[in-house]
Amino acid sequence: MHTIQYKYSLQNYKSITKIQILFMSKNLFIKHDISKAPKTGSWSFMCPKIDKEKCTGCGSCVPFCPETTIELVTRDKKQETSKFKKLAQVDYDFCKGCGVCATVCPVKAIIMKKK
Repeated sequence: MHTIQYKYSLQNYKSITKIQILFMSKNLFIKHDISKAPKTGSWSFMCPKIDKEKCTGCGSCVPFCPETTIELVTRDKKQETSKFKKLAQVDYDFCKGCGVCATVCPVKAIIMKKK
């Protein structure tokens, strides 16, 4: 879930050989090892709570999360009464409680609550 990738722009380089591009393309991604990351979720004052009945699994919240702590997961068999197959899930170990997800949710399925 927490794979962070950075791309370097090749647009700024005007005279790059094909060999240099091939070398650079193999080394363009930096992968983050989540097992070594400090758990920063304890810093937050508020945390998002997802209403499983309201969540449509549209994924609108996912790209806006600055900490990439939200992912869409398949609903459990118990929750399959819903017509939607996906559900947003927050990793509270890394969520800072900024509230962006609650703001962008089109059905207001995410509300911010005090910890």
